[in-house]
Amino acid sequence: MNAEGLLPAGFRFPSVLAFCFVPQQSYSPFVNYVGMNVLVIRKMFAGLLFLPLFSLAQVPAVTISGVVRNGPGKTALPYVNVRIMADSKLVAGTITNEEGRFTITGVKSGSFTLDVSYTGYETYRQELLVGTLSPYLDLGSIHLKESPVLLKEVAVSAGRSKDGLSEKMDKKVFTLENNVSQSGGSVLQAMQNLPGVTVQDGKLQLRGNDKVAVLIDGRQNAITGFGGQTGLDNIPASAIERIEIINNPSAAYEANGNAGIINIIYKQNKQEGFNGKIGLTTGLGALWVRKENLPGISPQYTATPKLNPSLSLNYRKHKLNTFFQGDWLYTRTLNRNEFAERIYSDGTVINQQVKRNRTTTFATVKTGIDWLPDAQNSFTLSGYFNREKISDEGDIPYYNKDFTQRQRLWQFLEDEVKYTAVASATYQHRFSQPGHLLNAGFNYTFHREDEKYFFTNIMPSYTGTDAFKLLSDEHVADFNADYIRPLKHGRLEAGIKFRYRSIPTDMHFFPGQNSPLDVNAGGWATYKETIPAAYGNYVYESNKLEVEAGLRLEYVKVDYEVNPNHNTYKSDGYDYAQPFPAVRFAYKIDKDNKLSVFYNRRVDRPNEVDIRIFPKYDEPEVLKVGNPTLRPQFTNTIELGYKLKWTRGSMYASLYTKMTDATITRIATVVPGNTLIYNIFQNAGKSVATGGELVWQQELNPYVSFNMSGALYRNLIRAFTITNKYPVPTTYSVPEERVTSGNVKLNGSFKLPGRTELQFAAVYLAPDIIPQGKIGARFSTDLGIRKYTRNKQGELFLNATDIFNTLRIRKSITGNGFVMNSTDYYETQVFRIGYSYKF
Repeated sequence: MNAEGLLPAGFRFPSVLAFCFVPQQSYSPFVNYVGMNVLVIRKMFAGLLFLPLFSLAQVPAVTISGVVRNGPGKTALPYVNVRIMADSKLVAGTITNEEGRFTITGVKSGSFTLDVSYTGYETYRQELLVGTLSPYLDLGSIHLKESPVLLKEVAVSAGRSKDGLSEKMDKKVFTLENNVSQSGGSVLQAMQNLPGVTVQDGKLQLRGNDKVAVLIDGRQNAITGFGGQTGLDNIPASAIERIEIINNPSAAYEANGNAGIINIIYKQNKQEGFNGKIGLTTGLGALWVRKENLPGISPQYTATPKLNPSLSLNYRKHKLNTFFQGDWLYTRTLNRNEFAERIYSDGTVINQQVKRNRTTTFATVKTGIDWLPDAQNSFTLSGYFNREKISDEGDIPYYNKDFTQRQRLWQFLEDEVKYTAVASATYQHRFSQPGHLLNAGFNYTFHREDEKYFFTNIMPSYTGTDAFKLLSDEHVADFNADYIRPLKHGRLEAGIKFRYRSIPTDMHFFPGQNSPLDVNAGGWATYKETIPAAYGNYVYESNKLEVEAGLRLEYVKVDYEVNPNHNTYKSDGYDYAQPFPAVRFAYKIDKDNKLSVFYNRRVDRPNEVDIRIFPKYDEPEVLKVGNPTLRPQFTNTIELGYKLKWTRGSMYASLYTKMTDATITRIATVVPGNTLIYNIFQNAGKSVATGGELVWQQELNPYVSFNMSGALYRNLIRAFTITNKYPVPTTYSVPEERVTSGNVKLNGSFKLPGRTELQFAAVYLAPDIIPQGKIGARFSTDLGIRKYTRNKQGELFLNATDIFNTLRIRKSITGNGFVMNSTDYYETQVFRIGYSYKF
């Protein structure tokens, strides 16, 4: 081993894959350089400021089971010795019970020999591969032959491997406990530094695509939206244990979300007795004004306070486990501070600023009880309760071209309250064979959205006051059942799911003098969704091959009932019955190199807010309106992946292409003779996204580690023609759009004396395509430091996001007779300090 284990001695990339990395003759000097002594490493410290923080989940231990029988009579044999051997050494062992069954836990991945011996029988041996795809392996029935001679033990030499990156073919796992630079912030903020993840307009993107399905504890939730991403910016990162990124989901997952799935796992402690954790985080943001307001409006929020106390408790005794987790988040934020210029083909120019001061309180309680009446059965009852209150105070001044005349000042106050309640009941039956499971669950979700907007419309000749009120109640009932059967070389999975979802919505407009509100666009609408689904999945693993193949069948029926007096839209809906296959195939070149191929078909169903017929007036001259004629988009994805491991690191590279029909995108148009812009979702036709991704994780020494990720992709939307129906039919032809973009992220961790850790994160996002336009490059740097106290029971941290205050959003949008250029100087820099204590 050279370079202190950075790469194996004599290491060579497979020739067919060498194009993915640097040539062989170029990396040897680098390896020798990294392997220099500690003094040189210290000198490198200043150059490593942009290295990261997230630790990727290790490969879990595997449980191996089976049953030993008498060969001729096939009767169970109790008290048989079962051993797992490697290099003539005992790795693990046990004896069978009265039923002839054995279970061996905690076996790491590798190649071994299974040795089964019993007095009066021939010793049974077989090669045993313990892989990384299945946490349970069932070896089935082992039949011993009777013999009066006891054979000597023989073991087959085998090697074992370990890996810092998750071995799951479809999953990357990141632990937020190690994310010091984003501690005390929201889940959305914490995700910005994860490989492959970007945030744009408050939405998560995977590989430049915002069609991401967000799960909480493996299930959809009203907090994140059923198919949407609402609420992520208000979930405290302190409540989350880990985040799973699944670019190529198996058939066991719902088919919605062509970009992939992000699964947010809440913390849960099941230690014996009473234990818990208490924490407090506070901070300040927007410490100075990045760009002065246009004249005559209220001040921007500055020195915005943040406060997040949290408490988690757990008590486990015998057959009962109870848990409680509570978080309260209070924050003020300069949520938006966008300066824009609208240029129209008739020569009209309008300059504007959208300034939004936001105050948010977000209270969450999660509690429940686990009951284990016996070794085979367990029941869990849990509840999730949330109240979110948002108060927005906004000013939007509109000026002429040279800012000599203010044409309008639009001021708004939003008072929005959201309530969420989730009740869950789950049951698990464990068969006598370890890993052989039957799971069943029922979830009911209630989510209320209560919005009130109050407007002051200040014109040169008059002042009007307007208002509207929106009330929306969401009811979701989910039932699912899943069956898992371990096999000798993998497992079988099957399951069913049924969902019924209903969202009645009422909108009432209260116009004032010369009101710009469209009072005839109000009324009521009800969204109804019914989805039965079934899936089957098979996993196989051998010394050279890994295969996972599955098929999901979904029937979806959506009805959207609209107030018959609505001035534009009528009741609409859609239904489909479709298969969604998902296949993964991997070839193990050797123990350190693996090549994999993925294929899946997925769908993106429009969210209820995407088809909601009511216009939003928080920006009265650039309106957002839903489209009930919107239809799902279907995507086929092919991906080639290559994984390389060495002693202290690993690297994963992938190439992919996504082909989408009926692409969903927002299109902005103006009505001839008017300067108002209407943003409405449409199905744009065909699009293609092609790209590559590289993730490199490395431990330089026990004190310095980093990961680096890079993505390069090309998005193409073919030319199409649409008709925006609201407020009057307007046809617009969009030319073909294409762009090549990407991002680079560096995250690093340094262990300092005195149980102290220093972490850095840097993100660069290249210019990218957005509907009808482009978004400029973005760059930010985060910093965090953490110190443990009281034998790591206490934890004190200090961090800062966007420490150089460089992150701002520049956009350019071209529509039918207008161009809009904008820059958003919203709050990105926040300093936080916090302390938590485990007991």
